[in-house]
Amino acid sequence: MKHEVLQLIDILGTISFALSGVFAAMQRRLDIFGILIIAFITAVGGGTLRDLLIGNLPVTWMRGTDYSLIILVTAVAGIAFHKTIRHYRRTLVVFDSLGLGFVTILGLQKGIAFGLHPGICIALGTITGCFGGVIRDISLNTIPLIFQKEIYATACIIGGCVYFGLQMTGLGRDWLDVASIAAIFLVRLAVIYYKLALPDIYPKNDGVTV
Repeated sequence: MKHEVLQLIDILGTISFALSGVFAAMQRRLDIFGILIIAFITAVGGGTLRDLLIGNLPVTWMRGTDYSLIILVTAVAGIAFHKTIRHYRRTLVVFDSLGLGFVTILGLQKGIAFGLHPGICIALGTITGCFGGVIRDISLNTIPLIFQKEIYATACIIGGCVYFGLQMTGLGRDWLDVASIAAIFLVRLAVIYYKLALPDIYPKNDGVTV
């Protein structure tokens, strides 16, 4: 049962991040090939880095064609129905937040499977969740969210802490996944809705030109 749940989380995360890549690319008016490339690197970028760090080789998406097909179908569907989705920014936020939750927990579970310390598991989940978006944003000539004041990686860390915090209560693993994903998703939406951000360490009008 646990393996099936992780598979479902993996698929949903891949779809969510692929769609976020599609809408981000369409915002920058890339051609079809560019959209497909951005969708792919957004969906598998974080997982690829995760697998390289823990020595899980060849990386997961290279072991078959499932991931490539899922991303291709998702990207084509996103392109085909983009006219019915007028607010790209809102759609991108929703799918990016969902993908962040799904993929972070998947990375965390990979760390647990390798017997890593909970803190390292949370870091691995954060890397898995964030770095597909980092590669996407750099490819689109945008400063990645993780490197700005906006709370992004912090949401992953909160989700990981929720997982291990609730684990001490004896809650079932499936519910731990659901609670952690929900925590990450809701934190991201709250951050955007209430315009929350990390403290600004740079004083205004300090006379420094960057």
